[in-house]
Amino acid sequence: MSETIRDLQPKAIWENFYKLTQVPRPSNHEEKAREFMMNWAKENQIDATIDEVGNIIMRKPATPGMENRKGIILQGHLDMVPQKNEDKVHDFTKDPIDAYVDGEWVRAKGTTLGADNGMGVSAGMAVLTATDIPHGPIEVLITATEETGMDGANGLKPGVLKGDILLNLDSETEGELYVGCAGGLDSTIEFDYKEAAVPADSKAFKLSLKGLKGGHSGMDINLGRGNSNKLLFRFLKANAKALDLRMAAVNGGSLRNAIPRESFALVTVPSENAGQLQAKVAEASAIYKAELIEKDPDVKLLVEEAELPARVMDADLQERLIDAIMGCPNGTVRMIDSMPGTVETSNNLAIVKTTEDKIVINTLMRSSVETAKDYLADSLQAVFELAKADRIIFDGAYPGWKPNPHSAILKLMQEIYQKMYHKAPEIMAVHAGLECGILGAKYPNWDMISFGPTICHPHSPDEKVNIASVGKFWDYLKEVLKEVPVK
Repeated sequence: MSETIRDLQPKAIWENFYKLTQVPRPSNHEEKAREFMMNWAKENQIDATIDEVGNIIMRKPATPGMENRKGIILQGHLDMVPQKNEDKVHDFTKDPIDAYVDGEWVRAKGTTLGADNGMGVSAGMAVLTATDIPHGPIEVLITATEETGMDGANGLKPGVLKGDILLNLDSETEGELYVGCAGGLDSTIEFDYKEAAVPADSKAFKLSLKGLKGGHSGMDINLGRGNSNKLLFRFLKANAKALDLRMAAVNGGSLRNAIPRESFALVTVPSENAGQLQAKVAEASAIYKAELIEKDPDVKLLVEEAELPARVMDADLQERLIDAIMGCPNGTVRMIDSMPGTVETSNNLAIVKTTEDKIVINTLMRSSVETAKDYLADSLQAVFELAKADRIIFDGAYPGWKPNPHSAILKLMQEIYQKMYHKAPEIMAVHAGLECGILGAKYPNWDMISFGPTICHPHSPDEKVNIASVGKFWDYLKEVLKEVPVK
């Protein structure tokens, strides 16, 4: 079924995207994709290099008569978010993405699609091989490991790229031009695992919170979807003491930048409380479904009997952990007053998991206001200090991208869009970590815009890209390249 993607229009983009779906490229495992890109460049006689942090830089000279135009950098990232449904057998480091056409959309079977940011990379490739687009000097920057730390953008050296205008191709709504983005900050909190003996005459059960949509922790954070970690620990808070429930292990969420869809806990209760546990699970599942019926109607909390664990968590540690997760800020914290509908500050309680000797919690904070981000970090730190966490670490900070209302490329792209589609594009700031903030700090002379086709539900197995929007995005990009002003 994947073959039909290659027949979609514009063929210049879809052919490249199909090839990318066949090459594994999850974050931190981009070696095969990098090799593919370099071989592709060689086959097409394109000047290409790899820098010391794994960024790919390709260059194409101006077409005749366009040598005096400002240089354009087309920028996307090579990696994709590896998320799959629990019942899907898929190894993102080895297996191709099983993508298919579904009416007006392209999606993948049970996994993320990789349109984020495979569409941007495919468009850059299409420009590099095009013979019918007038353009000035072109550089294509394909950054490494954007999704888990923006490693490529952070490691890019100043002075390597010579262009004047950055077109970031990593936005996800056609008809919107992005002129700003949020900065981010990671937190890692650890509790040392203090164990206790499994109480006598206990039964073990696996609790499973499933069925949520999840999504991008920036773009989708204000949609009101459930957070599986919050919901699972809500149940534990409400019932642990009454049922004499003891936790042995927890495993919720998998990526900082994805809203967690599934969380699991291994627990024990006294044998005489087993029936009551099952009744409480059914009751909580019904409550969650009723509360989230409009946003996450498939949510469910399940319980099944399991083998007794070798240990359970110390009772004091369990209580402190449950209270900390319950109190941890999550979701939208504040909206931008001057841009209705746009999130200013948020936190994603992304991962809660036990290892052999500790419990690890990972969150991702975002804000377009640095002081607000700092305040959120202080709030989070206060919660976990009260819970006597053993380690609270903040790292991975990256700057936001401040909008430039006097941008020349913004004015030009507004005029072109109006002329092509007889309506004005929306001017937006995005609550996500576009690389523009980092790249702009290294190249302060750049005029920057971010845009792209319509991609829904990135960072989740529901990810899909609208076929018609890809055509509009491509036509618009070509026209912008033709109209780039003289240097």
